[in-house]
Amino acid sequence: MKIGIVLQSNSPERVWNTFRFALTSLKASHSVSIFLMSEGSELDGIQDTEHFDISKKVSEFKELSGVLYACGTCIKLRGKEDAGVCPISTMSDLLTIVEESDKVLVF
Repeated sequence: MKIGIVLQSNSPERVWNTFRFALTSLKASHSVSIFLMSEGSELDGIQDTEHFDISKKVSEFKELSGVLYACGTCIKLRGKEDAGVCPISTMSDLLTIVEESDKVLVF
């Protein structure tokens, strides 16, 4: 199954749970694409905490061939064009994810 996820939050717990679900899906042999938009495009600035090891989850997601995109407009609004967390994308890319996914979730 192809799973598309739109992550619009920079809340450490919500981001952590999003990646936990994505990892569970990848380990169950599903393909997963995550599109970061709004506050979600601030992923690179979210610090790990005692309870939420976000950087580890993101690394594992990439290692398991999860695909990560970021809204170019959201990145530019935040002055993070050089962050390099993932490819800068467009609404057309998000539309493709939605069209090609069997399920789409928004966190």
